Amino acid sequence: MNVSRDGDSRSAPIGRIRKAPENFVTPDLRAEISSAGLDSERRGFLRRSFLAAAAALAAGPSLARAAESDPMILQPRPWSTKLGNPVASSPYGQPSSFESNLQRRQSPGLTPTPQASVAFAPLQGFFGIITPSGLHFERHHQGWVDVDPEQHRLMINGMVKEAKVYTMDDLMRLPSVSRMHFIECGANTGMEWGNAAVPTVQYTHGMLSCCEFTGVPLKTLLDDCGADLKNAKFVLAEGNDGSSMTRTISMEAALDDVIVAWGMNGEMLRPENGYPLRLVVPGVQGVSWVKWLRRIEVGDQPWNTKDETSHYVDMMPDGIHRQYTSIQEAKSVITTPSGGQALMGKGFYNVSGLAWSGRGKIKQVDVSFDGGSNWKTARLETPVLDKCLTRFNIDWVWDGSPVILQSRATDSTGFVQPRYRQLREVRGTRSTYHNNAIQSWQVAESGEVFNVQMD
Repeated sequence: MNVSRDGDSRSAPIGRIRKAPENFVTPDLRAEISSAGLDSERRGFLRRSFLAAAAALAAGPSLARAAESDPMILQPRPWSTKLGNPVASSPYGQPSSFESNLQRRQSPGLTPTPQASVAFAPLQGFFGIITPSGLHFERHHQGWVDVDPEQHRLMINGMVKEAKVYTMDDLMRLPSVSRMHFIECGANTGMEWGNAAVPTVQYTHGMLSCCEFTGVPLKTLLDDCGADLKNAKFVLAEGNDGSSMTRTISMEAALDDVIVAWGMNGEMLRPENGYPLRLVVPGVQGVSWVKWLRRIEVGDQPWNTKDETSHYVDMMPDGIHRQYTSIQEAKSVITTPSGGQALMGKGFYNVSGLAWSGRGKIKQVDVSFDGGSNWKTARLETPVLDKCLTRFNIDWVWDGSPVILQSRATDSTGFVQPRYRQLREVRGTRSTYHNNAIQSWQVAESGEVFNVQMD
């Protein structure tokens, strides 16, 4: 069989991958970790829960069957011998019941309350670049709310000729744009600064999503209100939830590609993602994508709000806090195979992953099968868009020996994703935010895939 452009894989059997365990944290353990923290004892419980769930998957039925003895192909299945469900029996379509295990999940121990926490997107189960609306990651500071659009308003004030208040109907009557962009929490991969802390890509990189967003360019609204573009340098975005999240955004970004959005993936925003109105700030950490957007204030200096001084700052090696480092630099991760999965035998595998940059397009992704000693250029799958996820693939034949898989992104500015050693030389080890270091997955002789960290 010819499955690759590489000569050494033309006759290789196609390998199979066992999925990573999805729900390996029990409710009791999650509650205990959330209330008491993740100490060494509970960290051991967490690891043992993960290994037990992985072992249960390994004990399941074999993925490979001989065609001549497989009743699933030789005998009619029940659903092929009767009428199916009527049209529109489910007026709003739902995923198959057999896919119900693929969910966004909260990581225990991050925060003491679930209203101020994170639900991670299951990157290991995604195809292409678009995140399904129901699996978009969540990050809230005081829980999500379902706002009545009839009662929602957006005010624009500050350094403008005329302060205005817009209804949703006013906004949706304006000329709109639709663009695909990634959104990444600034704390994505934050648990990995010190060491390999969590087992799967859902928890290492799952504060990441990519959708098509629809709305009116913020520049249109600023022009409508007569913003003082000569003297104003920033805008302040304010949300309408219990935390009243406020973020300073540069006027340069506001006039470039910022969208006041009501649509996501062809429908209205979901409540967890800011329904009925949110800000879309391409390339910038997700906290600036203010949800339940109620106000834009135009000003000539940063506001230094609570979440711009006490949170979302970078602790530098000299102890100084670095503010307003919002851009999400070039980054990538292999999603298949990845932590918690297992290779079910030697042979050909399609290594697949995602790459992104807040400064432009992905220009190249290289993949290493030996921990970074040698690199091969992966295929970039179209579309390759500005400040958007890019899917990459590369062919690989596993010979059964231990390997370490890595990916390294280069963006259109020439920036190359760093190794941990390179990142720590500049940033130190006390940071939480903006960890874009190269991710390593170790494939053992058994085929099990583990999260490891290499300098």
